[in-house]
Amino acid sequence: MITLLSRLFIPDYENYSSPKVRQAYGILTGSVGIFFNFFLFVLKIVAGMISHSIAITADAFNNLSDAGSSVITLIGFKMSGQEADSDHPYGHGRIEYLAGLSVSAIILIMAAELAKSSFEKILHPTLPEISPVIFLILVVSILVKFYMYFYNHKIAGAIDSSAMNATASDSFGDVLATFVVLLSSVIGWIFGLAIDGWCGLLVAVFIFYSGVSSARDTINPLLGQAPDPEFVTKIRSIVLSHPQIMGIHDLLVHDYGPGRRMISLHAEVNAQGSFVELHDLIDNIERELQQKLSCSAVIHMDPVITDDPEINELRHKVTDIVYRLDEQLTLHDFRIIRGPTHTNVIFDVVVPFHFKMTDAQLRSWLDERIKQIDPSYFCVINIDKN
Repeated sequence: MITLLSRLFIPDYENYSSPKVRQAYGILTGSVGIFFNFFLFVLKIVAGMISHSIAITADAFNNLSDAGSSVITLIGFKMSGQEADSDHPYGHGRIEYLAGLSVSAIILIMAAELAKSSFEKILHPTLPEISPVIFLILVVSILVKFYMYFYNHKIAGAIDSSAMNATASDSFGDVLATFVVLLSSVIGWIFGLAIDGWCGLLVAVFIFYSGVSSARDTINPLLGQAPDPEFVTKIRSIVLSHPQIMGIHDLLVHDYGPGRRMISLHAEVNAQGSFVELHDLIDNIERELQQKLSCSAVIHMDPVITDDPEINELRHKVTDIVYRLDEQLTLHDFRIIRGPTHTNVIFDVVVPFHFKMTDAQLRSWLDERIKQIDPSYFCVINIDKN
């Protein structure tokens, strides 16, 4: 159904990188989510009243909260699509994350309320009533929620939306929760065991876990999480596909909301190349990144001397020293400045955050080994984090 609706109402529906298309998918899935969740709420509230089941009634209000969450998600996608203005020059894309955070808060509140009701049911247990109609309502609920999980998960992957991915996880949690409710009703009917309250508590745990997971998925980009490795790989692939680019480093990715990323990087080029031609190449690469990855890019050119035998030999030796210490270490911006009494050996080392040495220890260790090559070498080392 979602595929058909997207073809009918979303122009250029396969252009997932377009902010307008992302916004349209968010509004569409939010609208469908409101319809399905309210439909399930009505069905389950009737089933809960008939069966006197706290678990079914709680699950009904969980669906009502999901409908409210869909409203917030819909509004969030709508507001995040607003154009940049003087107060928000990078756009409003992070509103999508704030909407997801609001949804997470609602989920956690519902989990707490359900846990409270379940404890009361555990203290005062009663057997829920089951009938073919109630059984059918719960089975329909499971099927509908599984469908909602399927389309939310599929679209979340296509448009790279953490908020929608959280919605998909919530739908899958609802599938498990409703299945537990159904199981408790059947067990109570067949064996006369009043486990309704315990199952309601288990549903509360599912909902709480879903709320924490979705909160984490929306808080991380707001705090400034590491970029997606796949996105970094695409950047490297595009830039290094040009033979004039010898390497890249100091890549920074700033996320101002889905479809609103800004990147900057240093591109190594031959110092003997034509400045005008290399500048034109850099302009073309920036435009290519914009077109293919929907991001704004700024590239700094780093000239690399390639025709000095002494520099080339020393660069190879230092690279070998760094690599033998840890294969994850890399270096860049290597150059030397010769003086009458000593030679400055200047370079940057990129280290992972979990590296065992402190920056001071690493500088000292490298300085000691480079001086073994020539005591006149004086190291000027800048430590970069990967």
